[in-house]
This record gives sequence, C-alpha cells and structure tokens, in this order.
Amino acid sequence: MENKMFGYVRGSSKNQNEARQVEALKKYGVQERDIYIDKASGKDFNREQYQILEKILRENDLLVVSSIDRFGRTYSEISERWRFITKNIKADIFVLDMPLLDTRQKKDLLGTFINDLILQILSYVAEQERHFIRKRQREGIDLVMKTGKTKTGNPIGRPKIKKPENFNEVVDLWRKGEITAVESMKRLNLSKPTFYKMVKKDI
Repeated sequence: MENKMFGYVRGSSKNQNEARQVEALKKYGVQERDIYIDKASGKDFNREQYQILEKILRENDLLVVSSIDRFGRTYSEISERWRFITKNIKADIFVLDMPLLDTRQKKDLLGTFINDLILQILSYVAEQERHFIRKRQREGIDLVMKTGKTKTGNPIGRPKIKKPENFNEVVDLWRKGEITAVESMKRLNLSKPTFYKMVKKDI
C-alpha cells in the first residue's frame, strides 16, 4: 500500500489563521483533501478531526503540521500523542517551522534522542505560552470586574475619542464669541457632552 501524507491544522474561533496553515501545508505538497482542520483549544486532543486523522494514519505515513503549538499546547499530551504516532502507529511527523523535528531523519539512537529533546523543549514552551495567555486573560477580567475599565483606562464599551486636530483653533473662536457652541460642535463633529468634557480638560 502506498504511503500517504496528511496535514493537520488547528485554530480557534478567536484565532482565524487556518488559511495560512493550510497554504503552508499545500505548498509543502499535502493535498487539500488530506488536510484535517479543527477549531478547538490546544489544551487536549479530544478534537473531532484529529481523532479521525489518528485512526486513518498507517505505518510509514507522514503527518505534517505547521508548528508544534498547532499540534497541541499541553506538554504531557503533546509528548504522549507524538509517541503514540511514531512508536505505536509507526508513522512519521514533520513540523514545518522546525525542520529538526522530522522523524524521517536519523532514525538511529542519537537521532531519536535529539528529536525527543527538541520535542520536549518546544512542547514545554507551547504549554507555557498557553499558561501566560490564560494568565493575561484572567488579569484583564479581574481588572474589568474591579474597576469597570480596561487596561487602557477606558470604560467598557466606550472607546477613547481623540481630540480633533482643529480643536484648539475652533475652541479659541468659540471663546472669543466669534462662533456659537453649537457651531463649534458641528465643526469638530463632537456631541455636546464630549465637547464640554474636552473643553473642561483643556482649561
């Protein structure tokens, strides 16, 4: 039976980068029909398309992923699934952005050791990145819950309005009595509350 090449892509609803991953896999030579895509977190491997792919893989097939964090983000699970594919199924894995992670190369003891070492380092980094992302999200949520404002200091749902470039010029005319406040607001395209708030800060 002819050996096949498969691609795996993982994204999330907040991270629309699947197209970039797919293009990278196609450029390497993976047929689009053989690319499996999940929109799911990398916290574990309970992903529908990944589970299907793992059942399809056969000995000497090749699984290609764009980067190790697209494969997964949990150190222990990445290592476990990697070993299952390479040791149990006896298929190969290649990571596009880390060419050293290519189990087709140097299948001797030293080559296996180097691959395992690199995998451990990268999977650890992937998990730490996930940890930092969750920590930043938690800090942001806590800040909003405590103050009602984002990290930038803006109220939730109220983007900061920049002062118009001609603000000083128009306000000077208004203060001199040459134009009305209503005319000033029109020229600056500001609402009444925003206009007076800016004027008050500018005093």
